Amino acid sequence: MTPEEIGAHLVSLLDQPAAASEAASPAAPVTATVSAGGDRYARATVDVPADSWPAALAAARDDADLACDFFDWLSAVDELDDGFAIVAHLWSTRHRHGLLLRTRVPRERPELLSVVDVFPGADWHERETHEMFGVHFVGHPALTPLLLPPEFEGHPLRKEFVLAARVAKPWPGAKEPGEPAGGGTGSRRAPMRPPGVPLPTEWGPQAARPARDADPDGGTD
Repeated sequence: MTPEEIGAHLVSLLDQPAAASEAASPAAPVTATVSAGGDRYARATVDVPADSWPAALAAARDDADLACDFFDWLSAVDELDDGFAIVAHLWSTRHRHGLLLRTRVPRERPELLSVVDVFPGADWHERETHEMFGVHFVGHPALTPLLLPPEFEGHPLRKEFVLAARVAKPWPGAKEPGEPAGGGTGSRRAPMRPPGVPLPTEWGPQAARPARDADPDGGTD
């Protein structure tokens, strides 16, 4: 099956229950697109409503034509005001094709049904997504920390998370654009702060000091 056929087939499977229950409130449509990457790496990407998330993964696993029996990975993307996109990649060991499933949860209440009962291998992927993005997977047996110490506060892959190391010291490595190859005293462009990193006077120990005592480049007098 081509990626287009895979996506269309899963959409047809998920649309059947909706068509059979006309009295139910209308749900968000199930749509399919094809990701870039060429013939070998192209994937059908199927967007499903959050409440259909476990059913979508189960359908992709159980249907004979799809037979996506291998759970590859699950993660999230911080879309700021649009919430969080949750993405899972499945693979068919029988048909040798892949499938991306995607859903979205709101930022103010990032909750999604766990799929551990569908694919036990999703266990630690959901734990990682929970601690890195703050998405709560309802029904997960134990969303305990996986990578971070228990006392860690915040979710480091959210776009509003402040990277303390980028505030405390300059980023090491390559020279700034415009700096002479030999170091020298030629013109040099002012360093640029990475996106989302506040001024040292706005965050951290220097924030409590009077503005006149703080060096805008991050140093001290």
